[in-house]
Amino acid sequence: MKPNLLMAIILPLFPAYLQNTISSFAISDLAKNEKLLMNNENPYPEIGAIPLPEGYTRIQTEKKSFGEWLRNVPLKKSKTVYLYDGSIKKDQSAQYAVLNIAVGNKDLQQCADAVMRLRAEYLFTQKRFDEISFRDNNNRDYSFSLPADKPHFNKYLEKVFSYCGTISLEKQLHRISRVNNVHIGDVLIQGGSPGHAMLVIDMAMNKDKKKIYMLAQGYMPAQDIHIVVNQMAPQLSPWYEMNDETIYTPGWIFLPAHFRSW
Repeated sequence: MKPNLLMAIILPLFPAYLQNTISSFAISDLAKNEKLLMNNENPYPEIGAIPLPEGYTRIQTEKKSFGEWLRNVPLKKSKTVYLYDGSIKKDQSAQYAVLNIAVGNKDLQQCADAVMRLRAEYLFTQKRFDEISFRDNNNRDYSFSLPADKPHFNKYLEKVFSYCGTISLEKQLHRISRVNNVHIGDVLIQGGSPGHAMLVIDMAMNKDKKKIYMLAQGYMPAQDIHIVVNQMAPQLSPWYEMNDETIYTPGWIFLPAHFRSW
């Protein structure tokens, strides 16, 4: 197929602001997913390196806590979100940065699964193996068992992803009474078919005790876990204000009552 014709087919699949970037790339490279999209690089090595709005300071976390671990999760140099099969996600407008966390090669690790993956990865690195446990809709428990090696761990997670989802995870988590009690590592979740779940991956506060936070998500089909932009307040993005108002994210609308803790 001639390059101009292929470009005519590919470009409508991408947001307008990416089209100039894509058009400057060799068509053969884009089709094969062999190179990063030009001018689409992330300069921050990990979550904790993402800059804060003026006047804010990151909220202190305890040593070896989930919050501290999340801040050290590495980010990919490319901002491009890939699906589980290696193809590029059609809509590239939701992400600010992409976490360097495994997705697997099956269409399993979607939204709630991404949250469970991050929680399980944290507990695994801390060798808290007996705490790695999730339940399905019938309250059946899926607990991790030894050996504590990565192949076995990933196989365990595939089983969890097959039987657990937003409905079961919402039941397993604990309701947070006030948004001011939300902490790094808590979950924004609405169970359903479909439902959606996102993870609070960082938080900061200013001298007036006003809090902001960042959200990460997986999505359907299974894809790279990514930090979402704040489309409602681009000047604050990727941070969100912690308040009692409706939360508009790129893929879902939540209420403050949807916050949950482990």
